[in-house]
Amino acid sequence: MKKIFFAFVLFLLGGNLFAQKYGYVDTEYILDNIPSFKAAQEQLDQTSKQYQKELETIQSELQQMYKNFQSESVLLSADMKRKREDVIINREKEYKNLQKKYFGPSGELFKKRQTLVKPIQDEVYNAIKDIANEGSYAVIFDKANGTTLIYTNPKFDLSDQVLQKLGYKN
Repeated sequence: MKKIFFAFVLFLLGGNLFAQKYGYVDTEYILDNIPSFKAAQEQLDQTSKQYQKELETIQSELQQMYKNFQSESVLLSADMKRKREDVIINREKEYKNLQKKYFGPSGELFKKRQTLVKPIQDEVYNAIKDIANEGSYAVIFDKANGTTLIYTNPKFDLSDQVLQKLGYKN
């Protein structure tokens, strides 16, 4: 029954399906051929490494504070223990807040990415949209990042057209 229904749906849509024009792009390939994107990506990587290094420094400081506390806790009074624990807990909170500030969903790295990379991606999207409108494409797929396109005929790859539209040559 399902096969008959599926065949019927294909029959009804067949006229419209086969009249459509399809194409695909590889945005990873496109972005790799845009120098400003590479520069922006390198800048983001440097910033990320800087933030990570700062967090690792704090984390090692925390580990040292905890070790010292463990080894000295026998000698400390209850009041001194609480004070040391409070210092460690506050430093851990600072660490987590800094981590969130740098790498959180609306953190500094995300904002910097929005500033540096998003305009380039928008430019690529607009070029793809223009090519789709000019070429009367119904759908343009992106084969980058593991999209499940089993087979792609290179004659339908519009990636080089997008690069040309953006003013880049491969």
